[in-house]
Amino acid sequence: MENNGMGNNGAGNNGTENNGIENEHQGEKKYRSAMRAFYDAMAKNRAKNVIIVILLLTTIFGAYQYSKAVRLRRELNNVYNRAFFDLVNDVQNVQVTLMKARMVSSPELSVATLRDVWQEANMASYNLGQLPVSFGVLSNTQKFLSQVSDLSQSYSRINTTGQSLSNEQMKTLESLHTFAVSLEDSLNELKQDLNNGNFKWEDVAQEGAKTLSTASSEMPKTFDGVDQNFQEMPTLIYDGPFSEHMQNRKALGLKGDKVSENQAINNLSKFMGGNEKISNITKLADNNNGIIDTYNFKMELSGNKEYSVAEADVSVIGGHVVWYLYNREVGNLTIDINKAKQIGKDFLKSRGYPNMKESYYLETHGVATINYAYTEDGITYYTDLIKVKVALDNGEVVGFEGNGYLMNHAERNLGQPKLTEAEARQKVLRGENIKSSGLALIPTDYGTEILCYEFVGKLSGKDFLVYINANTGVEEQVLMIINSEEGTLTM
Repeated sequence: MENNGMGNNGAGNNGTENNGIENEHQGEKKYRSAMRAFYDAMAKNRAKNVIIVILLLTTIFGAYQYSKAVRLRRELNNVYNRAFFDLVNDVQNVQVTLMKARMVSSPELSVATLRDVWQEANMASYNLGQLPVSFGVLSNTQKFLSQVSDLSQSYSRINTTGQSLSNEQMKTLESLHTFAVSLEDSLNELKQDLNNGNFKWEDVAQEGAKTLSTASSEMPKTFDGVDQNFQEMPTLIYDGPFSEHMQNRKALGLKGDKVSENQAINNLSKFMGGNEKISNITKLADNNNGIIDTYNFKMELSGNKEYSVAEADVSVIGGHVVWYLYNREVGNLTIDINKAKQIGKDFLKSRGYPNMKESYYLETHGVATINYAYTEDGITYYTDLIKVKVALDNGEVVGFEGNGYLMNHAERNLGQPKLTEAEARQKVLRGENIKSSGLALIPTDYGTEILCYEFVGKLSGKDFLVYINANTGVEEQVLMIINSEEGTLTM
């Protein structure tokens, strides 16, 4: 009985324990399920929160970018406005100072006034370049301002010599003043459009690449008229880089008709000394630069030479050899510079260039590069220059460059100089052992020529050249003669 009782009590306890364990498992399942649901909810909320944060950041970034773009556009407009209003003010000053230049009588005051014109026109040109308009749209306006600046500087140089401007030069100033008044009026109309809000600079920038003839109706009408003010502007010739003669230069020394490629080859063969000197000629290119158009050739020279390839340009007009170059190694030197000068002179004479006078030279790597200037009636024409390269091992002419001669050589009517040599000599105030080497025609930086007396002298042991204008007595140029082991040059 006891055993049975004890058995029954044990079974009952086990049942209770099993029920407890089962309930515990069920509770744990519920707990895990609840926790899983909680974490799932948290995950979903987290994803939503991330999306919300991303959208919020995107909105904030977009707003920032928009604000930044608005601010930059406003700042850019301010830059354009400042440049435009400065331009209007500069053009007004150009107009006023040009009027003053017309009224001034003394050369001294004219110098100061014309320098003011130069400065104001430079500033106007600069501010015009800051506007969001392509150069082609306002090319005539830009050209006008550049020429006003350039010409006023050129006229100022005339006044510094004590000379007054000629009647023709005064008429040019009058014409420029008229155009300046017209430009000022057009810019003031455009200024009124800007103040009234008829256009914005971003619209102008979008239209800037278009020509005036195709500009849309959104462009202010007064803008069209700005550049058209200068359609009838007269041709201006003066010593300056924007002078009409500098922009329309012609090669005065080119003579003859247009030649074919075969004719150019024949002329090149003759120049090189005949067909026996050349084994082959091949055209490499057509060079069309608008001033001296050329055929470019490669040549294989005859003879037992390690490197026998040379190159040359022949002009389309007239078939003149413009340049020729044969780079080769030079052996032991056997030719002195005096003999090389004579070789070069004889070479030029045989090629149709007589009356050439050697001047300065440079010797490098066994080759002498010698400058020759055309001479006639006692005048040395430094404008009509040819360079010849002579190899100092055997005297072979290995290079030729006639661009200066072909650009400038022409019949001139210089007339008799107004000053005598003695009168010009009195203008050279410094140095010792001053002597004249005669009349010389020297080039300017602006494609013009000046007839001068050339004087040679010394100062502190240094050789120098002085060029005195043969008609005005103005000291046009001073050059130092540099003598060195490499040669004789001027600076």
